[in-house]
Amino acid sequence: MTPPDVAVTDVADPLAEAAPTIELLLRELDRRWPPEAERLHQISRYALLPAGKLLRPLLLMESAEAVGGGGPAVVPAALSVEYLHVGSLVHDDVIDGDAMRRGRPSVVARYGTADAIVTGDALMLGMFGVLTDGAEEAGGLPPGRVLGAVRVFARAGVDLCRGQAMEGELRGDLGCGLDRYLTMSSLKTGALFRAACRGGAILGGGTPAQQRALTAYAEHLGLAFQMHDDLLPYTSDPRTTGKSALSDIAAARPTFPVLLCHAMAGAPGRARLEAALGG
Repeated sequence: MTPPDVAVTDVADPLAEAAPTIELLLRELDRRWPPEAERLHQISRYALLPAGKLLRPLLLMESAEAVGGGGPAVVPAALSVEYLHVGSLVHDDVIDGDAMRRGRPSVVARYGTADAIVTGDALMLGMFGVLTDGAEEAGGLPPGRVLGAVRVFARAGVDLCRGQAMEGELRGDLGCGLDRYLTMSSLKTGALFRAACRGGAILGGGTPAQQRALTAYAEHLGLAFQMHDDLLPYTSDPRTTGKSALSDIAAARPTFPVLLCHAMAGAPGRARLEAALGG
């Protein structure tokens, strides 16, 4: 029997279903970072709000729920992974000299290098405070679960730094190959996806098998996300993406489409690519 046609409007929109969770996270971010505060707090708020997609906090909350936990108790942990993510973006913009982030001046462009470095540090270090304090605020997640999440997030932070260092090592090297690109992406981008899903599974009381399954899912998702992000300069309007279409090229990054092109091109094509990315 042939299945009936399904109209696009009949397919559930995952982001629409997640809207109440995203609204909860936005309200809590706004509450924790009021506009009237000292300078470092103001710059941190500028970095955090308006928020991006909140994908990593959402993944943490959904992972906790998937294993039978979740709810308000894991909101502080979800926010903490956003602090780690945004802090890393602030530092990325310092490293790359990027003037735009989310459609407006980056923290470094608006406040300068010194304040951007300090703000990124404060957000990433503050992650541990909100994670551990939040467990008490929310009514008592078991201490062992919180400790497990702290370990996961700390490891993710180190992996993220390893990926950032590897990206710098690969700049301008179009012959590095897709395997090294995937390793770099797994560290730089995949680290926080894995932390969000594994951390959520731990905080939600998931079994070791459930934790492994969600971590594997996050690994694939992180790589796909980075590949998609690398394609945006060629497929999307910078006014939509909120960042320069030339940033990757200016930084001589060996991105996914460039590496594919280099691998598939003949000698003349490779020479043109190398000349273009060589400045």
